[in-house]
Amino acid sequence: MRLDSTDREIVAALQGGLPLVPAPYAQIAGRLGLSEGALLARLRELKAAGVIRRIAAAPNHYRLGLTANGMTVWDVDDARVAELGPRIGALPFVTHCYERPRALPDWPYNLFAMVHGASRDEVEAKRAEIAALLGEACKSHDILYSTRILKKTGLRLRKKG
Repeated sequence: MRLDSTDREIVAALQGGLPLVPAPYAQIAGRLGLSEGALLARLRELKAAGVIRRIAAAPNHYRLGLTANGMTVWDVDDARVAELGPRIGALPFVTHCYERPRALPDWPYNLFAMVHGASRDEVEAKRAEIAALLGEACKSHDILYSTRILKKTGLRLRKKG
């Protein structure tokens, strides 16, 4: 899909987040000179083409009291990772889960699942739930705890002009 100037304006208008108003898409559409229906149709096209992956809330977990944040890493049997990864990702306490290639001999892990909790004990209990689900398909694991907050943003388009 080739983006036209309207598509780029839509992406630029949304990349900073939705306005906190009762009808955010209508407000953005009005700013861009579009109807709300036209904006939503273009968003569906952009999503179907893979230009936009998702539009979602991104709460600040630290402000929610979730200050123990651990990336759990797992060495899962390659023959089972495609089956087990989605099951781990569907757990209510896993915010994102993905498969990555190992970097042997130093890094044996191929499945990653981010877990948040109010304490390290809570994160450890959640890790134990994942370990139980993985069972014998998991050879080893670890948790990499966050030590500082990094600002997370996606790709940003600059406005021309």
